[in-house]
Amino acid sequence: MYEAFIAAFIGLFVIVDPIGIAPVFAGLTQGATDAHKRAMAIKGTIVGTLILVFFALVGKPFLNALGISMDGLRVAGGIMLFIIALEMVFEKRTERKQESAEKLDEYFEDISVFPVALPLLAGPGAIATIMLTMSNYEDDFVAQAAILAALAAVMLITLVVFFTASKVMDWLGPTVNAVLTRLLGVILAALAAQFILDGFRNTFVG
Repeated sequence: MYEAFIAAFIGLFVIVDPIGIAPVFAGLTQGATDAHKRAMAIKGTIVGTLILVFFALVGKPFLNALGISMDGLRVAGGIMLFIIALEMVFEKRTERKQESAEKLDEYFEDISVFPVALPLLAGPGAIATIMLTMSNYEDDFVAQAAILAALAAVMLITLVVFFTASKVMDWLGPTVNAVLTRLLGVILAALAAQFILDGFRNTFVG
């Protein structure tokens, strides 16, 4: 049980990488109210957790029934992330927010499901990790419960880190935020490209 918890916790923490994606979250919620940021962090974390729990319990038969491979999931997730990254680099997200704000008294984009929950939190790597870890303990329900507990612990840490990152970005000010948003967009584009390359490599090279 303890071995399953430790293995799952380390694997998920490294793959989800809350420290690495927290600045991306802060960049995506730049300019929003504190209440909206908290709502996006909480909702995104909950949805991401539910997605991973779903794949932990019925992931293999679900993907097999649809004829979808993990590599196909990697490529799709990478393409979606790359689009978001381009918007961050070229400030398209900010322009769209300003246009929407002119039409509404108060408008803040809902990023909780996409891209926070999927694919940043519940990305192909995290899905594959939780599915493989659960499959190692197919007949041990106690160990599987420990794996789900490890998932909950990682997501709780992620939520706390999201809150902290938003406060740090607010403290840095608009000029530094603009620079960081573009820099984080480049990093996110690289992550997206890596998803796509991994998917193609595993499919055609093996």
